[in-house]
Order: sequence, then C-alpha cells, then structure tokens
Amino acid sequence: MPSGSITEYIDVAQVVLYVFWVFFFGLVYYLRREDRREGYPCESDLGGRVEPLGFTLIPRAKAFLLPHGRGEVKAPNFVRDQREIKAVKTANFPGAPLRPTGDPMVDAVGPASYAQRQDVPELTREGHAMIVPMRVAAGFSIDRQDTDPRGLEVVGADGKVAGKVKDVWVDRADVMVRYLEVELNAGAGVRLLPITMLRLKKQRVEVASILADQFAKVPVLANPDQVTALEEDKVCAFYSGGRLYAEAKRLGPVL
Repeated sequence: MPSGSITEYIDVAQVVLYVFWVFFFGLVYYLRREDRREGYPCESDLGGRVEPLGFTLIPRAKAFLLPHGRGEVKAPNFVRDQREIKAVKTANFPGAPLRPTGDPMVDAVGPASYAQRQDVPELTREGHAMIVPMRVAAGFSIDRQDTDPRGLEVVGADGKVAGKVKDVWVDRADVMVRYLEVELNAGAGVRLLPITMLRLKKQRVEVASILADQFAKVPVLANPDQVTALEEDKVCAFYSGGRLYAEAKRLGPVL
C-alpha cells in the first residue's frame, strides 16, 4: 500500500460520521447528568411519591466554593424542602391551582413565595455589606436634580398613609437605590420598600401592591443597618404577593 493512500481502503467520511455519533452521544449523556444536580429526585404533584433516581443519570456530588470563605455547597445533595405548604389543591390533577388556607402574603404562597437563600448579607468585593442605608454608606447622596424621598409620605393602594420615608438604601456594588426605609405610623417600626414596587412623586410615594395597614406585616430585618439575602427575598415576595392577595377583588378575573 503506497504511503498516504489509506483513503483508498477506508471510508473516511463514514469513520468521521461514527466518531461524531459517539461524541454527540457522550455530550448528551454528560449534559443530562449535569442538569440533574438540582431538583432531583422528582416528586409527584398529587401523592408526594418520590420517583426513582435513576443513578445512571445522577452525577457524583461536586463541591462549589462560596465567596468570602463562607464554606461550600455540594450538589446534588438530595435535600428536600420540608416547609409546610399552607394551601390546598382546588382539583385532583397535576398542576392544579392552590387555594391558600391562611394569609398567603405571610405564608409565602403563590406569588408571595420565596427561595431559602442564605441568611447572610451579600458582600462587595472588599467584603463589606452590599446593600445598606445611606446613613451607613459614606459618600452616597441624592442628586440635586432628583427627588429626595426622605420625609415624603408613603401611600398604600387604598390611598391611606402608611408612614414616611426615613432613609434610602443603596447598593454599593451597582451604585443604585434598592429600597426605601419606611417609618410606619403610630411607632409601628420601620420596614423596607423595594424601589421597583413604588411610584415616586414630588409630594409622596405611592405603592399599588399592598394596602396601608399591610405594611406592618412586611418582614422585619434582624439588623437595622443591613439586609440578608433571605430577608430580601421575603420582603420582595411580600409586595409581589400583594399584587394578587392584598384585596379579595384581585383574585377574580380581569374580564
């Protein structure tokens, strides 16, 4: 056989095709294993039965290091969420809507649900708390051309005054306003109000998602000068839940 004439005896195109098939099968197998690092084993929506794991498609646990020396997280870990769902199904079929059995905005049901994030504040690259009030964030100020919300009344969806803005919480990393700190009437304490859930006017701050008296139910921070990732999710979930649950009439159809 003359040198370089291997293609006269082997179908190179067919060999390349087979190699591609083997590579593609291996790629699909790898990706199907990797996408099972979270959310498995699957659980039946009706009876709560846990489906077989199928270990051929479950990868070995991998350790992911958390920033700022906060330990590590292993996945998959098969840790199930044991929180009680304070709602019941409206029908006996998979994916049926849930009907709350209590106060859904407090019970974290539907749009008021939240993830169990770490109960520690997010940090900047330098290791400082990322989201803090301006009384703590040195060097931050409100531009003269913008409306300073401090001192303005906060009005709920019912048109009643819930309190006044006490301070502005800023994100040191993204350099933007994240929350307003609202001091409630009658000395009921302070609560955070996400900047995305309000309409800032010249004379007042309007909130359409919840009523004035519902501000008292907004989750309270453990530390008055910082907010944890879990607390952020709880606060934002409360206002989001109000879009559906704040008033009984919001549960009905729009048309």
